[in-house]
Amino acid sequence: MFEIKDNEFRLDGKKYNVYSGAMHYFRIPHEYWEDRLTKLKLAGFNTVETYVCWNLHEPKKGEFCFEGDLDIAEYIATAGRLGLNVIVRPGPYICAEWEAGGFPAWLFKDKNVDLRCYSPEYLGHVKDYYTKLMSILVPLQCTKGGNIIAMQIENEYGSFGNDKRYLAYMRDMMQELGVDVLTFTSDGDWCNMVSSGTLEGTFKTLNFGSNVSGRMKALDRFPDNGPKMCMEFWCGWFDHWGEKHHTRSHKSIIKELNTFFDIDASFNFYMFHGGTNFGFNAGANHYSAYQPTVTSYDYCALLNEWGDYTPAYHAVRELLCTRQGIELKPLPPTVQLQYIGKVQLTECTGLFENLDNIGIKHHSGAAKHMEYYDQNYGLIYYKTVMKGKYTMGVLSIDGLHDRAHVYIDGKLKGICDVTGKAPRKHRRNSFMVSGFDGEREIGVLVEAMGRVNYGNHINDRKGMSGLLLGPHNIFDYEVTSIPLDNIDKLDWSLGAEKYPKFFKAQFDASSNADCFVDMKGFSKGYVWVNGHNLGRYWNIGPQRSLYLPGVWLKQKDNEIIVLELDGNKTDCVVISDQHYL
Repeated sequence: MFEIKDNEFRLDGKKYNVYSGAMHYFRIPHEYWEDRLTKLKLAGFNTVETYVCWNLHEPKKGEFCFEGDLDIAEYIATAGRLGLNVIVRPGPYICAEWEAGGFPAWLFKDKNVDLRCYSPEYLGHVKDYYTKLMSILVPLQCTKGGNIIAMQIENEYGSFGNDKRYLAYMRDMMQELGVDVLTFTSDGDWCNMVSSGTLEGTFKTLNFGSNVSGRMKALDRFPDNGPKMCMEFWCGWFDHWGEKHHTRSHKSIIKELNTFFDIDASFNFYMFHGGTNFGFNAGANHYSAYQPTVTSYDYCALLNEWGDYTPAYHAVRELLCTRQGIELKPLPPTVQLQYIGKVQLTECTGLFENLDNIGIKHHSGAAKHMEYYDQNYGLIYYKTVMKGKYTMGVLSIDGLHDRAHVYIDGKLKGICDVTGKAPRKHRRNSFMVSGFDGEREIGVLVEAMGRVNYGNHINDRKGMSGLLLGPHNIFDYEVTSIPLDNIDKLDWSLGAEKYPKFFKAQFDASSNADCFVDMKGFSKGYVWVNGHNLGRYWNIGPQRSLYLPGVWLKQKDNEIIVLELDGNKTDCVVISDQHYL
């Protein structure tokens, strides 16, 4: 039994300080879970914390997946076998720099669904999901003989809203579904956040990355709350495209961790191991501008993206073990990496040549966002033909949240990019087009670059909502959804007249060791190896290479496919033991 008594945590009646490390099962291939959890245990942590990603567990309404890399029950059981307790933060909203903060894309189809408040439509979907999720988690609670010691209600709600009725409903629903371990909220230390995001009678925790003793004072006005705990002690930060890679000295981390021990407070170290935003799962922020997150979730964590030790790991391990009187035991060997070398991309085919093979066509009087067509991720192409006599005017895109290629009569007119760090020549959502008498075909290819995961822009629908020529709305579209989940249907005999282009090659590997695909010489796009989507690349940095887990490799005939959106200066990639971030 894990409980709060006499202003301290107790586990089976004995005082227990929570020294937790954050590590998300869905960012790590399941074959590596035991290795990463072992390294967490040997670093002196007694607990592991994880979010739960609704979008991957229910990719379509009513269709659930809890297998393979999403087998959260096995992840929790693995932690238990190693002697680790588990804190679960089930959402439904998780932020986490993850696509839409964990919300599934189909939730955005109905514009009448109000997120993160007491909305019957929204809560109906949440309850359907939670009913399935809690049927898996409830038997794993420490009250049932398992190792889950606590679960969170919502996530950093005080940074978003103040609907106490909603928070209370979430708490009560969890209890009705069988949750009987300690429940808690977590928020920033600003008084407005604490006031908005907490519930009377529910344990309150804070999130911050510095000034431990000062920030913990935000809990002083809740003297009956219990022991002090930081649910997210930020050891680093995440990267947006076009920014410098974030780093942090481990000396500043050690100073703050010592303070936790000095004031007898508990913490969850965010992140112990960040992992990777594989596929289309990197999220975005939107403050003054839209800023998509890179594929790597390195976060300056104690284990780097591929699970190897960092100087901070060794420093924190020594501190945690020394302060708890734990013997320093031998560590697993460092992660082995392999150099494969140059891989010549020998085949090429075009995206537009393959629209009938990998696309789903719709007719639409008015342009709609991607979600309206039941599309979650990828690209979407809008085509319309204007007929008549028109003078020169401004062609503008309405409702564009990401990046679009605009084509006039089949030729690329330019790129519209509303991301905050885009090259200056692309920072626009309109073009001047010449007049015509007759017909003019307009095509707009929109890339979904990650839905916003934090703040007031989380209703982030992808694609576009319309085109205008001057003040006139343009209607009558052929819309092609391109979810990029069926690239095995590409016809490589069709060639490629223009970008975007797909490239393909075969290569052999010397082992099942990890490696990295270096995208130097390419502009922007995606990489698949043996059907696994490694994520996005973009030459504006800071990330240049993509992590390739060795467990996804074979000795012979590995297949790599690259989708290049803008243009490449080389027709080969280098797969090596060097990571460029």
